[in-house]
Amino acid sequence: MVTIEGIRDFHPDHIFDCGQCFRWERNEDGSYTGIAFGRVARIDYDHENEILIIHGASEEDFENIWKDYLDLDRDYGVIKTALASKDEVIGKAIEFGHGIRILNQEKWETLLSFIISQNNNIPRIKKCINSLAETLGEYVGDYEGRAYYSLPDPEVLANATLEDLAPCKLGYRAKYLIETAKKVHAEGIESLEGLSSCELSAKETCEALRSYCGVGPKVANCIALFAMRKFDSFPIDVWVKKVMNTMYGIDENDMKKMADYAEENFGEYGGIAQQYLFYYITHSKM
Repeated sequence: MVTIEGIRDFHPDHIFDCGQCFRWERNEDGSYTGIAFGRVARIDYDHENEILIIHGASEEDFENIWKDYLDLDRDYGVIKTALASKDEVIGKAIEFGHGIRILNQEKWETLLSFIISQNNNIPRIKKCINSLAETLGEYVGDYEGRAYYSLPDPEVLANATLEDLAPCKLGYRAKYLIETAKKVHAEGIESLEGLSSCELSAKETCEALRSYCGVGPKVANCIALFAMRKFDSFPIDVWVKKVMNTMYGIDENDMKKMADYAEENFGEYGGIAQQYLFYYITHSKM
């Protein structure tokens, strides 16, 4: 177990239930258990004393994985102040989802996860991803009475058949996953991971991501934001359309105006603003 004091702008519910990740589950005590980078952990937070507790982790794991994964070196207080100064709307959303942080997720896992996520709801997305891991992935270990598996690597998935994936109930997405895996395997995982390069803009990264089977504009922006560190990416789904219409008066069909508004008003923090707005529209009683 690792405990880290002085962690502000952190709330497990806001982080793990804002649509950016699918392999974490809430426990009765408010902590979350999940798997990332081949490690299983339970993450808890003492709000009163601002202490982060990571059960099942060593100091080495914290330094090599969890610190970066949880984006703990970034000052979200500064970001929230900058965004809230723009208008009252984003300020209200920030207050509601004040503990959001953008996870630095594994790129291959994020690519698979958001291909699966299209036209899907979060409970079913989680079931599909876990089933894929259990069907073709590798056993990582047991933690608190549950077995955990990694997602299959590109080579394994590239050689899979639609029949192999049938138990996962992926529907038409199964073909997308296999074709994407073939491309990643042929080009090398380095090609995918290189899309996080600071030399590439968010738009360039998204254009490259769209070369993978089943990756459209929204999915590409999600991957760019949640795995490639492109914080100005502004994914637009049905919920973002709703919040931009309800709170900013932009026509729900005018996605270009929404993207332009985000670029002009949220700038380099567009993706973080999107998460505050998404969490607000999906969890508040507005």
